[in-house]
Amino acid sequence: MFGEPQEQHRWLEKLVGEWTFESEGICNPGEPPFKSQGVERVRSLGGLWVIGEGEGEMPGGGTGRMIITLGYDPKKGRFVGTFVGSMMTHLWIYDGTLDPGGRVLTLNAEGPTMSGDGMARYQDIVEMKSDDHRVLTSRVQGADGKWTEFMTAHYRRKR
Repeated sequence: MFGEPQEQHRWLEKLVGEWTFESEGICNPGEPPFKSQGVERVRSLGGLWVIGEGEGEMPGGGTGRMIITLGYDPKKGRFVGTFVGSMMTHLWIYDGTLDPGGRVLTLNAEGPTMSGDGMARYQDIVEMKSDDHRVLTSRVQGADGKWTEFMTAHYRRKR
């Protein structure tokens, strides 16, 4: 029941700190891309979990607030977590892996399709470019099996 931090937990500690982000994405095909910016504060919970609380501009106006939790389950051998946002009612459940080079964390989830008709597979891919720069790429898998990127965000550590 009690856990000791593993190498994967120490990797998650790289995310701890205060970050600013700039993102660009599409809400609907054929529409111009949206641009947004915001902040995120990530803290450690006992060295086993990280909790990120962010807020940023929403397409069409207003402020969105988000909370992400990430950890590592040694029994499963997988990264696990959740994501919720003030702009949606779906609880996203993450299951993911780290690439062999230790730079790219791929988080798989299932959620509503962009049209709201049915469910789809999604991936949030976190790439550590450096200790102070990470990139989040979000993509969705279509009925044809092809992945389509719909958002990219650059996070830079506040100094």
